[in-house]
Amino acid sequence: MDRVRYILQFPEPQTHYVNVSVTVPSGDRGEIELLMAVWTPGSYLVREFSRHVERVAATASDGRVLPVGKTRKNRWAIHVASSNEPATITVTYRVYGREMSVRTNWIERDFALLNGAPTFMTVPELMSAPHEVLIEPADGWAQSRTALPPASDRPHHYVASSYDHLVDSPIVLGNPAVYEFTVDGKPHWLVNEGEAGVFDGARAVLDVQRVVAEHRRMWGFLPYERYLFLNVITEGGGGLEHAESTVLMTSRWATRTRKAYLAWLGLVSHEFFHVWNVKRFRPAELGPFDYEREVHTRSLWVAEGITEYYGDLALHRAGLMTRDEYLEVLSSKIEGVQTTPGREVQSLSLASFDAWIKLYRPDENSINSAMSYYVKGAVVAFLLDARIRSMTNGAASLDDVLRTAYDRYSAERGFTSDEIQQAIEGVVGMSLRDFWRSALDGTTELDYAPALETLGLRFKSAPPSGSADPVRSAEVKPWLGIAVRIDVGRLVVSQVRRDGPAFTAGMNVDDEILAIDGFRIRADRLDERLQQYRPGDAVSILVARRERLLTIDLVLATEPAREWRLEVLPELSAAQAEHLSAWLQPRSHL
Repeated sequence: MDRVRYILQFPEPQTHYVNVSVTVPSGDRGEIELLMAVWTPGSYLVREFSRHVERVAATASDGRVLPVGKTRKNRWAIHVASSNEPATITVTYRVYGREMSVRTNWIERDFALLNGAPTFMTVPELMSAPHEVLIEPADGWAQSRTALPPASDRPHHYVASSYDHLVDSPIVLGNPAVYEFTVDGKPHWLVNEGEAGVFDGARAVLDVQRVVAEHRRMWGFLPYERYLFLNVITEGGGGLEHAESTVLMTSRWATRTRKAYLAWLGLVSHEFFHVWNVKRFRPAELGPFDYEREVHTRSLWVAEGITEYYGDLALHRAGLMTRDEYLEVLSSKIEGVQTTPGREVQSLSLASFDAWIKLYRPDENSINSAMSYYVKGAVVAFLLDARIRSMTNGAASLDDVLRTAYDRYSAERGFTSDEIQQAIEGVVGMSLRDFWRSALDGTTELDYAPALETLGLRFKSAPPSGSADPVRSAEVKPWLGIAVRIDVGRLVVSQVRRDGPAFTAGMNVDDEILAIDGFRIRADRLDERLQQYRPGDAVSILVARRERLLTIDLVLATEPAREWRLEVLPELSAAQAEHLSAWLQPRSHL
């Protein structure tokens, strides 16, 4: 059977290069074209991986050097002389890898992280064929860890069933600490690259096991034979989902404080939830993958928003996060929606559709023009969950909807936006048209009252963020509506919010703030200076804009209060107590 074969070599890993050799059958074709992906599934931005490719060359099986020509930004054509017998050609190239993210390559002396899309060229006609990988690790690297199954008894020798499978199976090389555990008789590994005697892997693996067990409880099964958590501890951040593994990035100090540790466990939980939601149950537009073009969908609120909701909820359900801690995390997401002016501009479905040009390309005006489908999607999932529980009198929840939708749409085609809405309406037994129009397709304010009433919750007032003085925290504080950065000792505006006085007065991003009311201000003393004023005070701010001095007059506003902090009602009705308990601590559905 035709297959694509790779050899990966790291003769000088300190230079950040991997040498790739790919051998493909040429048959009787006069020309073969190879492509490299321009994006990777789960990260919706064209990243132009081919920009890191160098020295592409080709030879025939008889040793002849073959001409190579680049036909597109990510395609190479090899002219093959006609032959009466089937033959192979071998293409060699180098890939530079020094971008520390979960979606790209990082190669250094101590270890390497390789993702499929930025590493492997393939032949378009052979994408469904097996892709075999033989790795020759750098000196001192003892391990290679990947979800790919072994191709033979030879170390570091793997085979993917297709190019999709290859792209979906990142590889960590080096000397990581590896911890194994079992859930449902299936092996799982926590692979920690970079513990450095600081990250507590022994503690982490026990809690990761509890996360896996909780998600298995909710879904009722594990849809794989084995799974790897590839945890790259490099002071980075983020995660990327795969069908049988995930790549995570974190700090070596993440296990030292509870807040940081819960954030890491939340990342683990989020990416693991993708095992079901996205990797097997997905929007129809996300498959089969087109690795050369943007693929737009309005359903990333399902793929990422619902996943974000369950990522934290599962930590509480697994006993890893207290009720108050979970409500605080959920409150932060609600506050994130309600304090982002972009919520009035971009709907949730449009945020999904525009991921390729918005979410992964933020700028100083993003807070005014865009809304995260992660954050608002999670909040809408919460509201939807409560609504389902209320409308079915506790007989069903979003948990049930997802299991039903998985059974219906986890086949190869996936689901459309209309179909997922119909599946939800099928569970509740009535139309949710007004909810979809408002929460998904509109920019009107979300209605929290029904969810709070159902679950026995309320919003409580809290001091504005950043207030450390217990006396002043109860006072109203003046507000400019800007964010700033210190740039080589200069106080520079980095963001101007549409709902603040600075925006109306004409303050710009990159303005350097020099003085307020004629008095020089140090770069690190803005908050201290503003505390000398009250909301409603008129001030004159001297700024430097492209070296020109300007005076901006404005009236200070009141710093927005933190109005979106959830708490449980002091007294609950029997129905509220039952809904709250079923939401936070559900019994197994099996």
